[in-house]
Amino acid sequence: MKTRKLGNQGLEVSELGLGCMGMSEFYGGRDEQEAIATIHLALELGVNFLDTADMYGPFTNEQLVGRAIKDRRDRVVLATKFGNVRSADGGWLGISGKPEYVRQACDASLQRLGVDVIDLYYQHRVDVNVPIEETVGAMAELVKQGKVRYLGLSEAAPATIRRAQAIHPISALQTEYSLWSREPEDSILPTLRELGIGFVPYSPLGRGFLTGAIASPDDFAPDDYRRNAPRFQGDNFAKNLELVSQVKAIAAEKGVTAGQLALAWLLAQGDDIVPIPGTKRRVYLEENIGATTVILTTEDLSRINSVAPQGVAAGDRYAAQAMKTLNR
Repeated sequence: MKTRKLGNQGLEVSELGLGCMGMSEFYGGRDEQEAIATIHLALELGVNFLDTADMYGPFTNEQLVGRAIKDRRDRVVLATKFGNVRSADGGWLGISGKPEYVRQACDASLQRLGVDVIDLYYQHRVDVNVPIEETVGAMAELVKQGKVRYLGLSEAAPATIRRAQAIHPISALQTEYSLWSREPEDSILPTLRELGIGFVPYSPLGRGFLTGAIASPDDFAPDDYRRNAPRFQGDNFAKNLELVSQVKAIAAEKGVTAGQLALAWLLAQGDDIVPIPGTKRRVYLEENIGATTVILTTEDLSRINSVAPQGVAAGDRYAAQAMKTLNR
């Protein structure tokens, strides 16, 4: 597994990471034993960049990841997030970037993860009621205290990124980016590259849709949150299937899976990009890792771009209320 640098502060990670969210919530069905086995296999195969957040579960995903890496901490680049506030019963309490909350959230994450330091600490969503300078200032204090090594933001707008960078170097920005979510190419990626900040695309497989494994909304478990996402509903679902069919056709010609093609395309967009495909099963982990060996020619990239131009996906990424928290 090759490595890539995120930012200019010394953070270096495997070129693919592992998103751990679905191991605890949102995608229906949980198998902790298989999830931990998946994390262990990822580390054995060279994937050292693990992504979690306090809100996943809520709280239980950090605990799961902590158990999985307990005797392997020196092999892991550990990323977690704060800012989406939830109660223990799963209730949504809003977004907080208040300095006192930043400190409390970090201490709680350290305890759940069972570690002394978090390698990459993200603000999960921007709190428009708290100046970003105050939030990042509190995050910078965590670095000084040795509780956090590097800082990141998630779903932040270019102006916010610039203001944050003026307070403390930002190593990575996390935002959705894939063949059906190419909006970051407009202003996010240019801003990151100007400032020397790495890019970590989440949902690089379109929440599993770009793998071609989802043929109907009925494929989702009853508690799978994708049932309520606009892109997976009604006419949007049918239109988006057309995109997947074209991606699958190109992948078949290359002798790879649709998911591998989608990840290989992302990896080809720049060596400052580190996708974090999420999975809770070893078989899909191994398939995803196979994308790192896929070579795409200039002609391949041109064909992919023609079938998946910016704006090709039908429907928003999230339900209306959640969309309001993005790019702020």
